[in-house]
Amino acid sequence: MFSEGISQRIGARIAVSAHKRHLSPTVLTIFNLGLGCLVSFVVIAAAGPVADGSLWAAPVGLLALIGWQLAYAFDCSDGQLARVTGQASPAGARLDVLCDVAVQSSLVAALAATAKAQEPATPAWLLAAFAATWMVNLVTSVMQTGSQAASMVTSSSLPVRVVKLVRDYGAVVALAGVVLTVAPQWAVWFVALFTLVNGGFLAASIAFAGRAALKPPTTGM
Repeated sequence: MFSEGISQRIGARIAVSAHKRHLSPTVLTIFNLGLGCLVSFVVIAAAGPVADGSLWAAPVGLLALIGWQLAYAFDCSDGQLARVTGQASPAGARLDVLCDVAVQSSLVAALAATAKAQEPATPAWLLAAFAATWMVNLVTSVMQTGSQAASMVTSSSLPVRVVKLVRDYGAVVALAGVVLTVAPQWAVWFVALFTLVNGGFLAASIAFAGRAALKPPTTGM
């Protein structure tokens, strides 16, 4: 709901502006990669100084909040531009996914670095589980294409859409930015919460797919 209402709309404006300037979708993909990773690098570099009080948290958090959202808007815009202008290609789609992996890996590293700096006793297994389960959203999003796409909850009612905000990348990244701005000491709780959410979704997805796989195949008459 967040991504549809905010990120995709900002992405549409970026796509229109890029089209007027004759930019290709790949340029927008690279903008997402560069901006997202740069912001994450700054957050990682600032994690220690913020934790010991030598650097004010608010500017770093606002940079993360705005920078990650803008990077995601570029990620939304490249596909829109490619489809509208007929420039969609398998190579472009692969590049998009690979850049998403790079940006989200850097974001996970930034959040893990902040959590560890704020709470040195944060267990290594929690940070490892956070990094591993974070990619569940990206993997399932890639799988949700073509004729094999399926959803565990098909309802589009408002309560369901609100609940699904916990898996809406735009909303999750916005929350991460707010935490880094207002209360970076809560980063470890953010890490724990989303490890639980994404781990639970992974388990549910395995059960859902397993049940479907065990059903006997239907044959046409």
